[in-house]
Amino acid sequence: GLKKIWHTQHTGIFLFLYPQVFYLMMSWPEPRKHWFPPPRPASEYVSEPNDWDSLSQELTNLTNLLYWPPTDGNRDDFLASTSPKTSTYRLKGPAQSSYTLGSNLEAILVARDHQGRPKTHGGDLFRAKLLGRELKAGVPGEVKDLENGTYLLSFPLLWAGWAQVQVRLIHSSEAVGVLQRIWRGKRATVDFRGYFRGRNGTQETVICNVDPQSTGAKGPTCQYRDVVSGEDWFCAQPSTLPCDALVGHSSGSYLNVTTPHDEDLLAGNVTDQPLASGISPILVKPAATGNLRNVALLSRPPCRPGHLSPKPSGFYHRDRWHSTFCSSRSFPTVDSILNCLAGRIVYMMGDSTLRQWWEYLRDTVPSLKPVDLHVTYQAGPLMAVDTTRGTVLHWRAHGWPLRSLRTPVASLHSVARELHGLAGGPSTVVVLGMGAHFTTFRPSIIARRLAGIRAAVKALLDREPSTLVVIKLANTGYKSVYGSDWLTLQVNRFLRAAFVGLQVAFVDAWEMTSSLDLPDYIHPKTLIVRNEVELFLSFVCPT
Repeated sequence: GLKKIWHTQHTGIFLFLYPQVFYLMMSWPEPRKHWFPPPRPASEYVSEPNDWDSLSQELTNLTNLLYWPPTDGNRDDFLASTSPKTSTYRLKGPAQSSYTLGSNLEAILVARDHQGRPKTHGGDLFRAKLLGRELKAGVPGEVKDLENGTYLLSFPLLWAGWAQVQVRLIHSSEAVGVLQRIWRGKRATVDFRGYFRGRNGTQETVICNVDPQSTGAKGPTCQYRDVVSGEDWFCAQPSTLPCDALVGHSSGSYLNVTTPHDEDLLAGNVTDQPLASGISPILVKPAATGNLRNVALLSRPPCRPGHLSPKPSGFYHRDRWHSTFCSSRSFPTVDSILNCLAGRIVYMMGDSTLRQWWEYLRDTVPSLKPVDLHVTYQAGPLMAVDTTRGTVLHWRAHGWPLRSLRTPVASLHSVARELHGLAGGPSTVVVLGMGAHFTTFRPSIIARRLAGIRAAVKALLDREPSTLVVIKLANTGYKSVYGSDWLTLQVNRFLRAAFVGLQVAFVDAWEMTSSLDLPDYIHPKTLIVRNEVELFLSFVCPT
């Protein structure tokens, strides 16, 4: 007989679970012109103001949110820029024979230019970590910019055993100045392709982007407004086809936005380079004789939404991430994962780094069977089900702007539109991941997108407070003008600010991808993905 019935909370789609899976799908397609308005000349489009007053109240104070120490000096002299070869760091106090578990280690970093001269201003992006290679341990260090060319490094001593400080110069302050100028001054650093097809088979391809000026259109543009979120997308109007003939979307070109001097400052020999080790390995011992604790973890509450995560939010020990603000759990077996996800519908909306979560669960849990949706494109949607435990996992891309292979525009739903279609409840879990695809646009784009998503999340939690909403922060990986770690840091600031005051949970993928002795990669290794997923599951099943 009929075991369970779930409504997938998308209009007209019902899922019936028997010993096998059967689908009844009914839809009421709306005319395409409802979603795609007629073309409008670019001259009629009113650009968004450059000030921040038009944004939601939560994101208006961007002056403080995006503050970065100013860069002074000769910006045209490469030799005056910060060098990873001459910059040094040392212990703040005298070296000790051993250090106490639970205390802090502090160091002073002096930034110097390529001629060895100390810098007199801040603004460099350094990343520091403390590693315990034999223990497969690591924790991010805090780097405090004193804005005079020196930086205070601080590392909590969270495991007993040997530990080694590692510091890298990600970008000099002069390179950060280049990124700031381009990020705030250019409308976009990439473009996209829109594929149009007429009823008679006629096809045209044009340039599309977040605003009409970035489409390169000499004449009118096609404006596409999502009727729920209000988000706009623009394509140059095809010469022979109407705007409502848009059927496909893909990545386009990386735009030339740098000068030769900019490229010198962002070159690989000065970007993401280690500083020479200035501190010998240290030995950390338990706090008292007879105390055999190997890690410094105080009593922590279960992982629930609304926790303010401290810095650092966690650390690795024996390849497992331990949260410092909640009692994160391990899910070592297939049954432990299935028991946690039993009876739940999980909606993942984001980029490919969030799709890695879906793929990890699919590959780890054999009974989670992918449903063949005849999807052959990167943007999804993807779905997997376990009919015995009543688990459904969805993933889909967050919508344009999206750098991807060619995909149908019908698959590109805005996150706000998807959230407005969810009833919510204790069996509903929502995971949102925004980051990498927004670093190629000025800050107002991500701010406005998040303002709309915040409103949709608030509405969802207001109508059904038992819904779990998890925000995955963006991770490290990119080091170019199109997706630098500095730009990712700014996006993460937006993500935290956008959800202040809401009962949501955060998974700090930035710290989780920058705490081990592994090279940065936009798609991190399975070890890191597993720990991200286990922290996520700790919020789904806190006890």
